[in-house]
Amino acid sequence: MSNGMKITSIKSKEIKDSRGEPTIEVEICSENICVTASVPSGKSAGSREAKNVPIETAIRNIEEIIAPAILNLEIDPQRVDKILIELDGTEDKSKLGGNTTLGVSLAVTRLGAKLENKPLWKYINEISGLNTNPALPKLFMNVINGGAHADFRIPFQESMIVTDCNLYDSAVTFLDKLGEVVKEKYGEVKIGDEGGFSPQMSRVEEPFELISGLMSSDMKIAIDVAGSELYKDGRYKLFEKEYTSNELQQVYKNLVENFPLFSIEDPFEESDFSAFSDMVKESRDWKLKSGDEDLIIVGDDLTTTNAKQILDSARNRRANAVIIKPNQIGTLSEVYNAVKIARGAGWKIICSHRSGETMDDFISDLAVGIGAYGIKAGSPRQKERLVKYQRLQQISKEI
Repeated sequence: MSNGMKITSIKSKEIKDSRGEPTIEVEICSENICVTASVPSGKSAGSREAKNVPIETAIRNIEEIIAPAILNLEIDPQRVDKILIELDGTEDKSKLGGNTTLGVSLAVTRLGAKLENKPLWKYINEISGLNTNPALPKLFMNVINGGAHADFRIPFQESMIVTDCNLYDSAVTFLDKLGEVVKEKYGEVKIGDEGGFSPQMSRVEEPFELISGLMSSDMKIAIDVAGSELYKDGRYKLFEKEYTSNELQQVYKNLVENFPLFSIEDPFEESDFSAFSDMVKESRDWKLKSGDEDLIIVGDDLTTTNAKQILDSARNRRANAVIIKPNQIGTLSEVYNAVKIARGAGWKIICSHRSGETMDDFISDLAVGIGAYGIKAGSPRQKERLVKYQRLQQISKEI
């Protein structure tokens, strides 16, 4: 894959993410050709995600453990990933840190693409072993932030508009209109971690009323509930009211029947397995206002980009789509395996950024390269999110 070119240097340093938190940037070179990659982090993380280590530890692990093992190797991303997994030796990357291994994995892949003079999405498509056509994903654009991303002013963590990639300009126009209406109705409002508006609301239906009143017919609504964040002592809390799993399922039924809501991510706490399975089964009989035949029920904290967890959830029919976040698992090879398992189960693939993002646009190339159904990249009001959309626009001209 590398035309005989070798890794000749690897360095790392601390940078700040979109929340001002420290994260890691890795630089890998082959002679005088160098690339960098940086790693995002999430605020609401699943308990089964790969573990991060402090940035100074990550830098030391790269210098003292990883560099000696991969310097002078030919550029072969799968081989490097295999070495990273073996060096770490844990299920959850707790020795080296998922942030450490991912930074290296991303950088090596980017270097491989550069050395072969190929767009990154094309290189990913070729080396992933997924045998799928590259494709532009649907945009799942976060427009209203709630949950842990916005001090729980709204219970659901993300309310998104969903549209085709080539309708990006229409989505931005919608966002501008929404900003005007939100300001008029709620006054000056805070901006959440992912760049969406975060007004103080008092009813579950409020975000849906706002969005559906402004959106065009080629848009739909998706939400990320982040159910684990609402769960305590066997109940789910929305505003001041508590719900059982069954009662919460009825809330979702009411929403999809009254608003063009067609996708719900993590509707329940990550280990409330029976609630997930029950909703997959029951929702088949719901009449979706969006016109879709089936509700998309997406696993994130449920599945954490982990092939074993995806396989278990697929066998037990807990979801029919999955969020793919590379930093949940720690290497791109494991990402490809997770995608392979999910796709084998007939699930939709949605690539996602994290709430603490960087100026790295790798996720855009990844989404296209693996032929993902959708991409979550936040609101383009933040520069760290905007670069993802700008990269997608570039790719649309390359593909």
